[in-house]
Amino acid sequence: MTEATIDRPREQWGTRAGFLLAAIGSAVGLGNIWRFPKEAYDNGGGAFMVPYLIALLSAGIPLLIFEYAVGHRARASAPRAMRRLGRPAAFVGWWQVGICFFIATYYAVILAWAVRYVGFSLDKSWGSDPASFFQKDFLQVADAPAILGAFVPGVLWPLVGIWVVALVVLALGVKRGIELANKVFIPLLLILFGILVVRALLLPGAAEGLNALFTPDWSAITDGKVWRSAYGQIFFSLSVGFGIMVTYSSYLKRKADLTGSALVAGFANSAFEILAGIGVFATLGFMALQAQVPIDEVVKGGTGLAFIAFPQIISELSGGSSLFGVLFFGSLLLAGVTSLISIVEVIVAAVQDRTGLGRVPAVLAVGGATAAVSIAFFPTENGLYILDAVDHFINAYGIVLAALAALVIATYVLRILPLLQGHVDAVSSFRIGKLWLVLLGVVTPAMLIWMSVDSLLSEFKENYSGYSTDFLLAAGWGVAGAALLFGVGMSLIPGRRGRDEAGPDSPGPDAEPNSQEVTA
Repeated sequence: MTEATIDRPREQWGTRAGFLLAAIGSAVGLGNIWRFPKEAYDNGGGAFMVPYLIALLSAGIPLLIFEYAVGHRARASAPRAMRRLGRPAAFVGWWQVGICFFIATYYAVILAWAVRYVGFSLDKSWGSDPASFFQKDFLQVADAPAILGAFVPGVLWPLVGIWVVALVVLALGVKRGIELANKVFIPLLLILFGILVVRALLLPGAAEGLNALFTPDWSAITDGKVWRSAYGQIFFSLSVGFGIMVTYSSYLKRKADLTGSALVAGFANSAFEILAGIGVFATLGFMALQAQVPIDEVVKGGTGLAFIAFPQIISELSGGSSLFGVLFFGSLLLAGVTSLISIVEVIVAAVQDRTGLGRVPAVLAVGGATAAVSIAFFPTENGLYILDAVDHFINAYGIVLAALAALVIATYVLRILPLLQGHVDAVSSFRIGKLWLVLLGVVTPAMLIWMSVDSLLSEFKENYSGYSTDFLLAAGWGVAGAALLFGVGMSLIPGRRGRDEAGPDSPGPDAEPNSQEVTA
C-alpha cells in the first residue's frame, strides 16, 4: 500500500465565511458571557479596555496567526502538525488533545444545565431562592466533595441530549456538519443576544450598571494584576492553546488569508465580549436598584452569575420576564454548543490522522468515549465540585503551559518562526513582518510565564477553593498531569507509516508543490 492510498484527501471548509463563523463560534463561548464582564469590572472598568486591547494585539492575534500557520501549512490535526514542526514539538499536540478531552467532559454538562434553565425560565421554577434551588434542588450537591456520587436524573438526560447533538454534527463532517451548524447557530446567537441586550438597556437602573462597568479607574493601569488579568482573558477567550485553531485551519483551502482571518476572528470575539458586558451590567444595574444596594454587592461571575444572579433578576422583572430568561439561557446554550463541537473536533481529527479511521467511526469511537466519561462523572451530586477543580487546573496548568511550550519550542529550540512567517506572508493579504517574531518570541511567552508563576504561588498559599488535598490530587493536579502524560506517551508511539515524521520543510501530504509560495 502506498502512502497516497493511506492519506485520504483532507476535508475543507466550503467557504471562508464558513471557517470564520466556525472560528468565531469556537472562541465565543461561556467565558465571554460570564467571565469578561466581571474581569473588566474588577480590574479598572473602562480602564481595563486599554490593557485588554493591547493584550489582543500583542499576544492574542499573533498567537492565533501562529496556530493558523501551523495547521494550514501542515494540513493536519494538532498532533501531526506539531510533529511536522520538529520532533521536540510532537508531545504538545497530543497534550492539547488530552486537554480538550477533559474540557469537553465538563463543558457539556454546563450546556445541559442551560437546557433545563430554558424550561425553568417559563414558570420561574427556582422560586424565591435561586441559589438554594440551583445547588440543592437541581444539582443536589453533596455536602462534601468526592469523585463518585449518585446520579442526578434532571441533569443526566439533557446531558445525553447535548452529546447526541454534538456527535451528530461532528459525524456529518466539516462542511455539512460543523460549518453548517455554525452558519445557523452564530447568527441565531447574535439575534437572541442582541434582543437580550436591547431589553436589558431598557431596564430601570441600566445606566448605573453601565457606569459601574465602563467608568475608568486609571490608577488600575499601573497595577500588574490588571495587565495579567487582561492577558489571561484574551488567552482563555480566543480558543488558543487548545489545538482548536490548528485543527480548524488545516481544513482551509491552500489560498487562505490567514492574517485577515485572525483579525476578523479576534475582533469579533472581543466585540461579543463587550456586548456581553453591556447586557450583563445593564441587568445587574437593575438588580442593584431593586435591592437598593451598591452595584458591587450584586456583581458575580461564572456559574453564580448565570444560574443564581440571572434567575433572581428574572424573578424581579415584570411582564416578559420568561422571554428574558429564554433569551439568556438560549444564548448561553448556543454559544456553548459551538465551542463544544470545536473542542471535540480536535480529538476526532487527531485520531483520524493517527489511525486512518473514517469520520463516522472516529466520531463514534472517541466522541463516544468522551461522552461516556462526561456522563459517568458530571451529572452526579459531586459533579459541581469536580467541574470546578478540573476547570481551574486544566486551564491554569494545561492550556497556558501547552501554549507556552509550543512557543518556546518553535522559537528557541526549532527556530522555525521565520519559516512560518514566510508561509503566512505568502498566502495572506496583510504581511505580519518581523514584529510578529518579537511578539511571539518575547512578549507572549513572558506573559504566559508570569501567569503560570502567579497561579502556582496562589496554589502553594492555600488549597484551591478550600478543597481537601486528596480531592485536588485526584480532580485537579491529577487531571492536569494526566493530560501532560498522555501527550508525552502518545508522542513516543511512531506514527502511521512515518507520515508524522515529516520535517518542517514538508507542508503536508496533500499540498501542491511549493504551495507555501502561493499568494492569495
